[in-house]
Formats: sequence, structure tokens, C-alpha cells
Amino acid sequence: MSAVLDIDRSGERSRGRLALNPNPQRKYWFDPPAPRSGLEAERRHRQERLAGAFRLFARFGFAQGLAGHITARDPELTDHFWVNPLGVHFSRIKVSDLLLVNAAGETVVGERPLNKAAFAIHAAIHEHDPQVIAAAHTHSTYGKAWSTLGRKLDTLTQDGCVFHDDHALFDDFTGMVVDESEGLRIARALGGRKGAILKNHGILSAGPSVEAAAWWYIALDNACHTQLLAEAAGTPQAIDDAVARHTHQQIGGPEGALHAFESLYEGLVEAEPELLD
Repeated sequence: MSAVLDIDRSGERSRGRLALNPNPQRKYWFDPPAPRSGLEAERRHRQERLAGAFRLFARFGFAQGLAGHITARDPELTDHFWVNPLGVHFSRIKVSDLLLVNAAGETVVGERPLNKAAFAIHAAIHEHDPQVIAAAHTHSTYGKAWSTLGRKLDTLTQDGCVFHDDHALFDDFTGMVVDESEGLRIARALGGRKGAILKNHGILSAGPSVEAAAWWYIALDNACHTQLLAEAAGTPQAIDDAVARHTHQQIGGPEGALHAFESLYEGLVEAEPELLD
């Protein structure tokens, strides 16, 4: 028995009828985001995504005691950055909790304490590379486990191609990073790449937006997890270098990272609107 489909080709939907687009098109990517209206709008955008990034990191299990920080460069005071206060769990952070810190490590907005390691690492990264808008570092389980091997990741999967020749190894662990000179060494090792393995410490990401830095951190931890599983199961076969380079060009840009982050952020705000307070 066959059914007859009632189709309306005018584009106007009515009950029981399927409305087709009167001007069908091939659309394989997103429209460009609307430009923000000024510095205040850009600041608020970065603050909201930053607060959201912390809550997403909590959902991924990246919160570990007092460790971990994500920063966002202020769009007006470009030698200042917004960061989480020490001792507030990632899952509870709101926009109003964020601290604004200057290049001397002084908190100019906010009253809570600042994680000294956050300043030592992130201040150097932001100063060393003006293109970095945001950077993320936590003690996530898989990133931390992989870091003990003291080597960069192999390119094993399509997703992993995002980091092909685009992550660094910092193998000079000397304890908790509180010395600004060590932060500078980490910044130099990062060298414009989107991620770094900090030996015996964990992983770090940086990018041209909060969305990109946060998504790349999630993806880098996933790449660590993937290789740990693959090596536990047998001998993984890496992707050919030429293919990996080509795939990196296809999926390694910040636009895809932005939309991947936004797909998580939208549901987060709907479920936890107080993060915008």
C-alpha cells in the first residue's frame, strides 16, 4: 500500500502538507557570525563564553581540586585577562565571579584570590603571542596520564588531525608553575600552536577565541584518551603524513572549533541560565 505525499511548493506550511524551500540550495557551512557592536559587547561575549567554558569543563570531569584555569584577553585592556577565582568550582562559576588581572598579577576587578599558577602561565602566553585571545589548562585525567609519557601525540584518527604538527611538548617539569620565567618557557614551547603537552603535568590549549581554546582543550584531552586506549589494545597505525596534513587543513581551523563549542554552550545556557549572572 502506497501513500500519496501532499506537497506545497510555495514554501508556506499548512497542516498535513510538506512545505519545500522555494529556492533550494547547497549549504554545507554556517553563516558568518554577526559582528559585535563594540568593546562592551565583545567583553560581555568573552565573559559569557568563559563562564560557560568552565561549566562545560566541569561536565567533562576536568575540575580537580584547586587546579585549572581558563583565561580570556580583555578586548580593551589588552594586557589584562579574565580568569576564574581560586577555590570556586568550575560547575558554579558565573560571569560575575570572573577576575580581571593586569600584567603585574594584580586583580583590578573582583575580590577573591587568584591562582598564582594561572598568572605565571597565562600572563606569559598572552604577552608572548598577541594572537592568543584565550588559553586553557586543567589537570584532566587523560591529558595528565598522557603527559607522563613525555612525548607528543601520534596522528591516529581524523579528529586527531586537528593537532597534526600543531601541538608542542614542554618537557621541563620543575614543580608547580609559580615562577613567571617558567611560564615564559611554556609560552615559547607552545610557539603559536593550538596545544601543548606539559610533561608530568597535563595539557594546555590556546586559540583566537574563547570558543576555540575551550573546544581544542576538550579535543586534545579526547586525543590523549584515544591514544591511551589504542596503545593499550595493540599497536596503533598512524595516518600518513600527507593525508594528515590535508585533513588538518580541512578541520583544523578555529571556525569549526567555534561552532563545536557553541553546540554545547547553547544547551548549557538553557539548562543553567544563572551562569550569565
